[in-house]
Amino acid sequence: MADEQRSRLGRGLASLIGDVGGEAAHLERPRAQRKVPIEFLKANPRNPRRAFSDAELGELSDSIKQHGVIQPIVVRPVKGAQDRYEIIAGERRWRASQLAGLHEVPIVPIDVSDAVALEIAIIENVQREDLNALEEAQGYHALAEEFKHSQEDIAKIVGKSRSHVANMMRLMKLPADVQALIAAGKLSAGHARALIGVPDASSAAKRIVEEGLNVRQAEALAHEEGVPERAPQKARAGKAAKDPDTLALEKRISDALGMKISIDDRGGAGAVQIKYRDLDQLDDIVRRLEAGG
Repeated sequence: MADEQRSRLGRGLASLIGDVGGEAAHLERPRAQRKVPIEFLKANPRNPRRAFSDAELGELSDSIKQHGVIQPIVVRPVKGAQDRYEIIAGERRWRASQLAGLHEVPIVPIDVSDAVALEIAIIENVQREDLNALEEAQGYHALAEEFKHSQEDIAKIVGKSRSHVANMMRLMKLPADVQALIAAGKLSAGHARALIGVPDASSAAKRIVEEGLNVRQAEALAHEEGVPERAPQKARAGKAAKDPDTLALEKRISDALGMKISIDDRGGAGAVQIKYRDLDQLDDIVRRLEAGG
């Protein structure tokens, strides 16, 4: 996909379907919106969103009964099948429309590749904050593994920082049972990032859930669980060992920035050291400071 096309994707779904600014987001201008029988549509197997709450679908269905489908469903033609479409963005609206008993739904057909279809699906869900942390991580992972996008490319596509993308993708390294807790909403992304690298992440995750630990408490627990018993941390000559809260805070900031952080606390005052690996990371730090965080 061309750089120009990718940058336009990041502007949002509104520009894609042409209802803002009149500019098409793809090489081919989107076709006109029209209505088709609801059975002409099928779900997208690559949709990063897997969980659809029955309560949310019920509420949306009630709204659709009163007001109809306000925003059209973005689809692409199914190859080799006449009048059949695969949903790119709007599967929740399609499901709720079925519950509402609609016979037709509005669509905007576009002709795009598998990679772009996945990008659009991720963009819509991320912008609406509809994805849980694991679904977001899986979407980014698919773009990287299947379509060879770099983390920088993905960040530009979805309008997030590279460090955010990197941190979310790290969740894919966690054991399957821990990922299941994330998908179920029992662990937040902050909880999950604290568990990366912990030898027995499954046991730690179970404790976090059972004891209702917050993110900072989870970070402290992860540090305790992650230090091998045979190699306890030793204080440097002339310096006291860092307490668990300081170490947990270092990890929290490091995960947020995607860079190594060191905190030197001396009774409530001290210094924070940020280590960057190249000038691009240094520029990223400067941009964040100038933007107010």
